[in-house]
This record gives sequence, C-alpha cells and structure tokens, in this order.
Amino acid sequence: MISTAAKSLVQKTSKQVGGVSVRSVTTLQDTLFAQVPDKQKSLATLKKEHGKHVIGEVTIDQCIGGARGVKCMLWETSNLDPEEGIRFRGRTIPECQAVLPTFSGKQGDGEPLLESLVWLLLTGEVPTKEQVDTLTAELHSRAKLPDHVLPLLKNLPKDMHPMTQFSIGLSACQTESVFAKAYADGVPKTEYHVHALEDILNVLAKLPEIAATIYRNVYHDGVVTKDMSLDYAGNFCRMLGYDDPSFDELMRLYLCIHTDHEGGNASAHTTHLVGSTLSDPYLSYAAGLNALAGPLHGLANQEVLKWIQQLKEKFESEGKEITKETITEFAWDTLNAKKVIPGYGHAVLRKTDPRYTCQREFALKHMPDDELFRVVDTIYSVMPDILKEHGKVANPYPNVDSHSGVLLWHYGFTQYQYYTVLFGVSRAAGGLCQLYWDRALGLPLERPKSVTPEWLAAQVK
Repeated sequence: MISTAAKSLVQKTSKQVGGVSVRSVTTLQDTLFAQVPDKQKSLATLKKEHGKHVIGEVTIDQCIGGARGVKCMLWETSNLDPEEGIRFRGRTIPECQAVLPTFSGKQGDGEPLLESLVWLLLTGEVPTKEQVDTLTAELHSRAKLPDHVLPLLKNLPKDMHPMTQFSIGLSACQTESVFAKAYADGVPKTEYHVHALEDILNVLAKLPEIAATIYRNVYHDGVVTKDMSLDYAGNFCRMLGYDDPSFDELMRLYLCIHTDHEGGNASAHTTHLVGSTLSDPYLSYAAGLNALAGPLHGLANQEVLKWIQQLKEKFESEGKEITKETITEFAWDTLNAKKVIPGYGHAVLRKTDPRYTCQREFALKHMPDDELFRVVDTIYSVMPDILKEHGKVANPYPNVDSHSGVLLWHYGFTQYQYYTVLFGVSRAAGGLCQLYWDRALGLPLERPKSVTPEWLAAQVK
C-alpha cells in the first residue's frame, strides 16, 4: 500500500533499461516487508532453542523502585548505554549526523531529516536521499486530518494544557484507523503489521498539523500555513509560523534526538504496552502522549527553563554577575533547601547525555553569544562537581532537557508550556517504529507478574 504521491515520486526516479521502466528507488514498504520473514524466523528460533536461558535477576529494590534495570522488554530501534548514551540502530548521534541525508542532500551539511531517521529506525538501514524524498512525499500525502478534527481543536478551551489537546486531537483521528477496521474485518494475524504500518505512517503524517493547530489556536490567530515543498520539519516550522532556515535546522535536530531512548522510558513503554492489547497505533500513541505529559518525563524541559530564568532574575535583582562562583552558591542554596537541580541526572545514563552535547554544539555554531546559552554553559562548568560533592545523585551530568528550552527561547519560541508537544511530535517516531515490529514479530500481550508487600517480606524471612 503506497499513496499516489509517493508512487508519482517513484515513477520520476525510474529509468529505462532495455526499453523497460525499472524503479531505481526502493520504497519503505518494499524494504520492510522483505525483512519480516527472516526476522520472524530468527526470533522464533531464538525462543525455541534458548527460551529458558536466564538473562538477569530482580531485586526487591528494583521491584519497588520502578523496575530500574530489569531486562524484560524487546526493543529493536535503539539501545541506551549508561556510559555512551543512545544508539539508534547501533549508531550514535554523531554517526547519524554524519551519514543520514540532510535537507541540502550533502552528508554532514546540516542536521539529519526526521524522515531519514524514521527509515533507519524502521529498517536498520541508512536510506539514500531519494528514498528519504519518497518518504517525505508519502507523509505529506497522508497528512490531511479528518473533517471533524480541526473544529474539535478550535473549540477546546484555550487554557487547556497543550498536551491534553494533543492527546485529544490524535485520539479524534482514530476514526480513520486502517488497523482497527482490518481487525474488525478479521484479517489474519500474519497481516497485522501491514495494516499497522498504514496507521503508523498516517499518525506520523498527521501529528504536525494537530500540534501546529493547537499552537496557533492557543497563542496566535489560529491560521496554519503549510509548505509541502519542504521536508517534515521544515513544513512543521511553517505551520507553527516560523520562516527561518536556522530554526528549521534546530527543529530537525530537536525532532531527531527526541525520537527514541530505548523502550523503558514512560512514553515508549506506554505505547508498547497499549499496543500489545492490539489497540491501534492512534490509541496506542495517544496513551504514550499522556505518559509524556507527566512532570517526571516530558514536562522536564519547561521546568529547566523556568529554573534558569528564575536564577537569572534573582541575580539581576541582587545586582550579581552570573559567574561560576555565584551559580555555585545558588546551587548549594537549592540543594540545601531539599530541592533538585532540574536538567541534571538520568535514570540510566552515567555520563553527559549526548543529546545535550549535540544541542550545545548547535548553540556554539548558531548562537554563541546568546545570554541564556551562556548561563547554561556556565552551569555546566560547575554543576557536575557540585552534585558529586553533594553525593545524592547517581548521575551528576546534564540530560537532554537541560538545553532544549534555551535553544527554542533564542528563536522567540517562548511558550514553554507547549514545549512538550514538540517532544510528542518527535517521540512518535521511536514508539511507533517499534510498534510496527511488535506486530510484525507477533509479540504477545504484555502482562508482568505483580507481588504484594507481604509476599516480598516473606522472601527475606
């Protein structure tokens, strides 16, 4: 199943060989469906021959502490190493920046296109620019929202949190679920992944307009202007109302680095869990968005920005310069008041988050003299040592949220209550690419065993 727009683009990239038209661009669907049989066979063999092999143990600490470190999820698309950070299909962020196609088409000239990372996450292969262009056209062709969605969004209260509106908007699109209809029609299990992929591409395609409509309704005039000649991120920027090539590049970076962080994070896990019930991708990712809206997950970036601005305002009111010494004093006041330093620490990482590092490099290239960036950079120069001395944080280094808000603020994107919606547009790629393989591999309903406090206590008597 491939849309008319994508077929047209494929035809434009075909060539004549011996008088016969031969397609020179392999589509995403072609690539995926060719991989499925071997992957199914490989997983079935592993389960049959080694299904009883023990891969870990669970402690009481892990049981009551959020299942940290418990190895019990299969996740194709990414892996998070405590020491080196995220790898997308085995590739680090710098490696992805070096090989994935960019808007200009030149390797390493600009940030990777989100479409190129979607291709990598789904297939494990680095796409060509032509393949990415095919996928861009495919997504643009699928982007139209159901007729009832825009009026629904327009009539939501303006003071309703943008993430609540985002979840509502996506759920309302579920009326067009191909997977739900196919399931109701009784398609065989072996074909679930084909129909799931239709929904997945449709959800990815529709999210930018839902998100942009919320932004324009709440903060501006409600008018959304598109430019389908651009890539996914560039068109999203135009819909938001931004027309700055530098901001386009930031959005490409932002969308790519927030896509996936292995399966255990709350939004990805929620998407996987709900999807395991055979809820369609619309409902599964709407659930993931509700997890992302939590203060301990996606809302963290706005908390960091508020903290930095409060720090800056306090220093200005007291006539203090922002220096290593004054920030050290402020940090200790914060910690001694039993408060946390937002943007530092991570459940898995034990080094500086590479997603922070690539954002810092973007700032050094595009906005080295920005005042808030200089504050963030000064904080970075002292905070890890402070937190090490404090001794109550497992990871004293900055995470992705420590930097993203400052970059957005620099370009005049100051509505920080909306920042998590941008995160939600991005995280769909990771959660939904994995959801495709959940259906292709026939993964079952997730149902871990719970235990009572009394049972736990009895284990140590």
